[in-house]
Formats: sequence, structure tokens, C-alpha cells
Amino acid sequence: MNRANGLMAVELRHLAALEAVVEEGSFARAAERLGYTQSALSQQIAALERIVDIRLLERRSGRAPLGTTEAGALLLRHANRIVASLRAGDADLAALRAGSAGTLRVGTFQTVGTGILPTLLARFAAGQADIEVSLVESVRKEVLLELVETGGLDVSFTVLPVDREPLETLALMDDPWLLVVPADSPLAGRSKPVRLPELAGLTLVAYKYAHPFNPEEHLHRLGVSTRVLLRSDETATVHGLVAAGVASAILPGLAVNPDDPRISIARMGHLLPPRRIGLAWHRDRYHSSAFDAFVALAREVCAELDAATARGVPA
Repeated sequence: MNRANGLMAVELRHLAALEAVVEEGSFARAAERLGYTQSALSQQIAALERIVDIRLLERRSGRAPLGTTEAGALLLRHANRIVASLRAGDADLAALRAGSAGTLRVGTFQTVGTGILPTLLARFAAGQADIEVSLVESVRKEVLLELVETGGLDVSFTVLPVDREPLETLALMDDPWLLVVPADSPLAGRSKPVRLPELAGLTLVAYKYAHPFNPEEHLHRLGVSTRVLLRSDETATVHGLVAAGVASAILPGLAVNPDDPRISIARMGHLLPPRRIGLAWHRDRYHSSAFDAFVALAREVCAELDAATARGVPA
């Protein structure tokens, strides 16, 4: 490596080339993705290896995909952050060029959409009438965080913790797991948290996508096995099957309608740790006054929900 300049001699095209080759596993596919000829891409990688004065790629024989050396993996981690930051900057500039600085793009997931957003968006609209809120929903936490990191979203609701270098987070509320049973269940009407032995053999309707925390697996580790009748990512399906008396469910509090007379709710107590709901945003992106207002209102609404949950669900 040229010690006078170090990595300052590296150009963005070199880092983009390294990222593409590793992600695609071959020079041919990476060249097609970037719009280069294969020889031009090979020259980019060769130039990068000359600058850092160390081999970055493991060139394997046969059809095995390309891999990184230890040095390549190290540099790639830095390259990913740099490229993601530039993509976020490009998103800011594109918003200004398109005149969409008056749009706030928010990532969300189903339980936030039913439990937090209705009140939050109504209050936001009352104070920010000139700002259009665009929502993107996904059951997968990593999909939303990737969009925040690359500039596709301004902010996203998420389940904490988040371990992604360019992102900042804010904790909003703890969302407890609740046992939801049919109104005629022997476990209905409980004034105290359910006890672990009472859950043994319980038939459940559960979420299909249960990452990063799966309540059924957690209970299994505690020595209690349950039977999962159906997995669905639709909260309405899970809730409806419980209300119909088909099965019970372990749901986050935000997903539960406590006013439905067909169901009964019991706390899980210390058996399951609550989900910590928060917001995540890119620390290096420009954030408007509308963004600040949205975050402040999210804190306000979630604080109210915390208080209401403490009053409305049996302790």
C-alpha cells in the first residue's frame, strides 16, 4: 500500500467492484450487474489489490463462487458502509430534485400498523398537513433496515436491538407478550399471570415469521411444549381463529383487541421478555423538521399506549 495516501487512493468504483464480485460470486455476473466488460472489472479489482498491496479475493477453481481473503472481508465491511452511505446521500439528492422533500417515508410492520400508526398518523397530519407520509410494510425486520440504510426509507419502526453500523435507534415502548384464549377457555378471566405448567400441551395459532424472537421456542427451552395448529403472518387470521374457539395464541400486546368479547387475555409475566419497539434511521442522512415531529409524536403515542396497557390488562 502507498503509505503516503493509504486508502485515500481507493476510488468508489473499486469498492463497488469488490462488493459486486463478492455478492455475485463471479466476475461475469458482477460485470453484468455493473455494466462493465469482464476484463474491465478484473482491472478494477487488480488496481484495488495493487493500492492496498494485499490479495483480497480467493480465486477458486471450477464452479465454486469467489470468496474473500481475511483482508478482503475486512475491506468489504468498510466498503459496504461507504457504498450504503453514498446511496443514502443519493436518495436525499433525488428527493430534492424530484421535489419530494415534503414526503416522509416510513417503514412499519403489521402490529405497529394496527396498534400505533392510526393515532400517530392522525396527529401527525393535524400538525404537518403539507407532508405526505408514504408507508412501506414488511414482516421482515432486515428488509426495512436495509431500506433505511440505503436511503429507501427515512425512518422505520423496528424491534430492538438493531446492530447495523450506520443506523441510530430510539426505544419507544415495551410490548408484552400476552396469552390470548377463547372466552370459554379454562384459562379465561385470569387475574394473575399464567403459570408455566398451565401452558403445557396448549394448541396455538402462531406467527409464521417469528424472528428475532419465537415465543414457542422460548417456552420449549423452559421445558414446556405446545402444539402449533397453524402459522400465519396475518394478525387478523390468528386473532379470528382464537375468537372462534379453534386455538389459543401468544401475541404481542399491540396485536390484541382487548375489547373483543370472544377472547380473554392473560399476561405471561416473567415467562417471556417483552418486545422493545423502537425507531431506526440513518445517522448520516439529512432529517427534516417533519422527521423530528414524527419521532416526537411516536414517543408521545407510545408512552400513552404503555400507560393504557398497564391499566387495561390484568396484572
